[in-house]
Amino acid sequence: MDQTLESKSWENPGPDEIKRIILDSKVIAMIGLSSKESRPSNRVARYLMKQGYRVIPVNPREVEILGEKSYPDIASIGEAIDIVDIFRKGEDTPPIVKEAIESKVGGIWLQKGIVSEESYRLASEAGLPILMDICMLEEHEKLRS
Repeated sequence: MDQTLESKSWENPGPDEIKRIILDSKVIAMIGLSSKESRPSNRVARYLMKQGYRVIPVNPREVEILGEKSYPDIASIGEAIDIVDIFRKGEDTPPIVKEAIESKVGGIWLQKGIVSEESYRLASEAGLPILMDICMLEEHEKLRS
């Protein structure tokens, strides 16, 4: 069952671990990346690409986003993924996290406003770092200042 932001029963890694995750990650599979420039996922992807990250779109409704081939799911990517960055409702994330675990990704990142107790449990039990309700763009900008 998903938790509301008010009843927080999980904890993100500390600032040093968040910094390590950001700096060590180079390939990001972005779930729910939109081709619409006005969408937060598109803005975050463009920013991360400008910072030198490889962003792989995962959106079954798109063929290409921001010049990159879009994949229907994580398993179709066929290369090592450091972080799966998820832009989907909290209740939609557990199957994505399960697929990420099966694909042996390095970690899970649920964007700001997205929380799933089940996803947190799944990732933690698999030994994967998971961050929830936190924006990768904002955290990266903190490192630059």
